[in-house]
Amino acid sequence: MAQSITASLESEKSKFISKTYGWMGLALLVSALSAFITAQEIYAENDSISPFGIFLYANNGIWIFAIAEIAIVFALSSMIRKISLAVATIGFFAYAIINGITISSIFIIYEIDSIVVAFIGSSAMFFTMALYGSRTKKNLATVGKYMMMALIGVIIVSLLQVIMAFVFKLDTTFLDFVISIATVIIFTGLTAYDSQKIMKVSEHANGNEDYQKVSIMAALSLYLDFINLFLAILRLFGKRK
Repeated sequence: MAQSITASLESEKSKFISKTYGWMGLALLVSALSAFITAQEIYAENDSISPFGIFLYANNGIWIFAIAEIAIVFALSSMIRKISLAVATIGFFAYAIINGITISSIFIIYEIDSIVVAFIGSSAMFFTMALYGSRTKKNLATVGKYMMMALIGVIIVSLLQVIMAFVFKLDTTFLDFVISIATVIIFTGLTAYDSQKIMKVSEHANGNEDYQKVSIMAALSLYLDFINLFLAILRLFGKRK
């Protein structure tokens, strides 16, 4: 009887972890397709900027999608207990699609080989830290706390960078370099921390709808870790067109 219960718990744990990383991988695929399609639609047949491209970049339509991203994450985080699994799933993939639109400019700014190399490098770093976070016996809660504090600092500095660049027309190349390095360090640490959290949560997973929604939110955390790590590495080492 005890062996049967243990086997059942291990099965639910395995399912939870597989679903979480599966959701994350699928979201990355959706974002990649969304970004690629968006990049194709920015130009018209004669290589001029299409009306969609003008709306997105010349008319600052990209900010609408950026605000929508923040709104979706906030809504999912604050209402995950109240909404259904179907709504949570729709919100998760809506975020993946919209994020693909907002990062579509990488296909315009960077050479495709740089994007591929940055993706491979990010994948290697992500899965190494995810494996470490999943296997280590060390409690990474303190690491997670300091990484979140550092992330808030990077966000504030990034906002100042935007003001310096677009309002005061100052050269912020070095500041962008520092921010990118800090971002790599932060999301490398957060990857390990989030992976450890997922392992701890999986020990109590029972397959009900609440845990399926938790799996989606965990996948969103991993997705954000990977995307930010990838973009930071691309900014550091990517070859521009």
